[in-house]
Amino acid sequence: MGKKKVVTQSGTTADEAAKPQTQSRKTKRVEAGRFYINASYNNTVISVTDTGGNLLAWASAGSLGFSGPKKATPFASSKVISVLTEKVKPLGLATVDVILKGVGGGRDSAVRSIINQGFNVLSIKDVTPIPHNGPRPPKVRRV
Repeated sequence: MGKKKVVTQSGTTADEAAKPQTQSRKTKRVEAGRFYINASYNNTVISVTDTGGNLLAWASAGSLGFSGPKKATPFASSKVISVLTEKVKPLGLATVDVILKGVGGGRDSAVRSIINQGFNVLSIKDVTPIPHNGPRPPKVRRV
């Protein structure tokens, strides 16, 4: 039977029109950026942005194949940093600010890995939320 050629008004066939347009992605040069490290008890998620807040790359311990309690380990966070370094090296990222959030085990290891990968760390900021008195505690249990 074969395919029928459908001609559109512009003169191209439907097969040619259905092909995706390939555009070369422009790789912008980024001199400075930020590493956002969210280290919880269950996972470690790290995002890399430029100074304007535009996301350049991200990775998590779960996306690398770690499962269960291994996701929150210092080893997993150092592997996440090495993967992110490979993603952002072509962009020319050299100087970074580090923003930490959370109390997980991978936060210190992640900062050390960033320094060891050759990034110039300008500042390290901890933005872990701290409750100011928090919600009302539960009633005292009577047995």
